[in-house]
Amino acid sequence: MIKEMKEFLASKYNITNKVLELYEKTIEDVKGEFDLLDDIREFNQAKVLNALQEERISESHFTNSSGYGYGDIGRDSLDKVYARVFNCESALVRPHFVNGTHALGAALFGNLRPNDTMLSVCGKPYDTLHGIIGINEESGMGSLKEFGVKYKQLELTSYGKPNLESIKKALLEDDSIRLVHIQRSTGYGWRKALVIEDIKTIIDCVRQIRSNTICFVDNCYGEFIDILEPTDVGADLVAGSLIKNIGGGIAPTGGYIAGTKECVEKASYRLTVPGIGGECGSTFGVIRSMYQGLFLAPHITIEALKGAIFCSRLMELAGFEVLPKFNDKRSDIIQAIKFNNKEKLIQFCKGIQVGSPIDSFVECEPWDMPGYTDQVIMAAGAFIQGSSIELSADAPIREPYIAYLQGGLTFDHAKIGILIALSRIIN
Repeated sequence: MIKEMKEFLASKYNITNKVLELYEKTIEDVKGEFDLLDDIREFNQAKVLNALQEERISESHFTNSSGYGYGDIGRDSLDKVYARVFNCESALVRPHFVNGTHALGAALFGNLRPNDTMLSVCGKPYDTLHGIIGINEESGMGSLKEFGVKYKQLELTSYGKPNLESIKKALLEDDSIRLVHIQRSTGYGWRKALVIEDIKTIIDCVRQIRSNTICFVDNCYGEFIDILEPTDVGADLVAGSLIKNIGGGIAPTGGYIAGTKECVEKASYRLTVPGIGGECGSTFGVIRSMYQGLFLAPHITIEALKGAIFCSRLMELAGFEVLPKFNDKRSDIIQAIKFNNKEKLIQFCKGIQVGSPIDSFVECEPWDMPGYTDQVIMAAGAFIQGSSIELSADAPIREPYIAYLQGGLTFDHAKIGILIALSRIIN
């Protein structure tokens, strides 16, 4: 870092010499890891480029449909582009999905029926799915449980890997298991994300026992981290959010579902209604942004991943426990930092907010956020509200007080935000 930059950071953001010394050591340590990311970015960029070319995308696809949206070629062709990117039969990409949870919910409700069982093989899913499933729910409110769908849960091993023997046993003992739920990312857990090899191992295990059980992957935060996606290794269904990796920081809203034609079609009937599915839905003039976001996503995702790796090493050098380590193989853009201290956790998140390009003057506070049982603090000074491909950090206010950092449209910005956050704790 040049002298002028150090002086600027010290004067404008009160970043101390101690933090800048840690920065220099961190940059030196992570160089080798960064070099490995270039091949992944290059491959995925070529994959997206080829998908756009094969579908002959042109200016005419950047439509602005209204009303029913019948025959919206931009919308329908975007589905085909996503199907190519995911190497699968079909996809449903819509601005009508309000978030990733909505896309996941549509996939689950569309493919599960009364008396079916959903088996989660990665422990308890992310908090916002609890209401969809009916976990710890006092009343119905339209959950899968209320509609007669049963739920079972298997824990990962002590090493954070799939427990294949438990999966086999559950499938052999229960013929009602219709869908196996695989959560790629960590959620608010203290574990590594499942790498593609782990996901393949689970799917292969399921297929050995029963070929017609749906293997469904929550792919949030995982797109373009590897040269393969879960659908490349046999997943029947994946879903995620467009304001995470795959929207490239450009898509203003939305989500996607991809997989087999049958599974995606059933999910589309829950987004709209049976008989209409994906045939309707005007796109409000956002299709251009959704295409452009996808095109930028391989590059933006790697920028965010560099930020996570940098954060891991910097915070580790500063004395905090981190997961994953900076040199671990990764499968999502999330970096967890364990503070074991409520105030340090809150100050770190507030520091990320201070380092944001938007609403940097706002001080985030823990609050009762819909879909969560604990209070949550969320730092996200983003151009798109709640976008977690942009630099952000959030945490449930519960022991052992772990912050989850993600995003960064540019590595340069991610570095600055993280240095500000660490300085708030040290100062």
